[in-house]
Amino acid sequence: MDAWTDARWLANVEGWIDRQLEELGLQSTGAVEQPHVRPWSTVLRMPTTGGDVWFKANIPLLAYEAAVVGLVAARRPDFVPTLLATEVDRGWMLMADGGERLREIVERERDLGRWLDILPRYGRLQIDMAQDRDRLLGLGLPDRRLATLASRYEELIGRVETVTDDERRRLRALVPVVDELCERLASVGVPETIQHDDLHDGQIFVRDGRYLFFDWGDACVSHPLFSMSVTLEGGLAWGLDDVEGSEDIAPYRDAYLESFRGFAAWGELQAAHDIALRLGWICRALNVDRFASGLPAPYREEHLQGVGLRLRMLLNGFD
Repeated sequence: MDAWTDARWLANVEGWIDRQLEELGLQSTGAVEQPHVRPWSTVLRMPTTGGDVWFKANIPLLAYEAAVVGLVAARRPDFVPTLLATEVDRGWMLMADGGERLREIVERERDLGRWLDILPRYGRLQIDMAQDRDRLLGLGLPDRRLATLASRYEELIGRVETVTDDERRRLRALVPVVDELCERLASVGVPETIQHDDLHDGQIFVRDGRYLFFDWGDACVSHPLFSMSVTLEGGLAWGLDDVEGSEDIAPYRDAYLESFRGFAAWGELQAAHDIALRLGWICRALNVDRFASGLPAPYREEHLQGVGLRLRMLLNGFD
């Protein structure tokens, strides 16, 4: 993370921000703050005469995020933060303020009901972006489509180091099952598209009554319903007090699936969702392995632990 806090790098970034603000007719009204520093990205905030603006930079492996957000914004500008400027080659973005984070709103309201509005909105975004699938892949989004998911899964379990021997044996035994489930899910006919892959209450902001989806660095092209592994099973099912199984996810599942009614019968969509909850953990494990492998030590070893965690979530669903 030292690179993100290097004085020369920060001076270069601040100079770039100043130039963008000048072109936008804005002026800085205070010092730049750096509230977010991670091995894979950093975020800076600058107060201006037009309100706070936010800068984000990613490691080269995730630099495509700037171009991806630009493509999403071209299709549905009301679903993502307003992009003020980008430098795609370096993966830099300058964004308008996104409002209040959903996490703080939920903590204040003690109510998860907003997700019943958010999930169908997210589903509509995925459907709209399906026509841009090839462009998204061309920008560098990882390919996690069903046609190759089983083979990528088999390759991963052959080299992952964060599972036990018994877990590896059980994971290998699932290879033909995963292959069959991919075929069944493909037969439903829901188009593959952009998939956020880490959609939780820290990635959604509320501004002027609109829900905005942030942080597309983990995104990929896959079956859309894979998102629900993290969102429902890994998040909402734990409820307001972080107790596993304390919240019934069926209403949230149904709210999300409403967006896909035009592709299959309701019973088929519910069955597809059940399959996607399992396969989504494979997608997540592959994406965590990809970005963690690109980190420097010691962050690499720390975050590769997350691969085993997601594979255990897969196994838990078959117990």
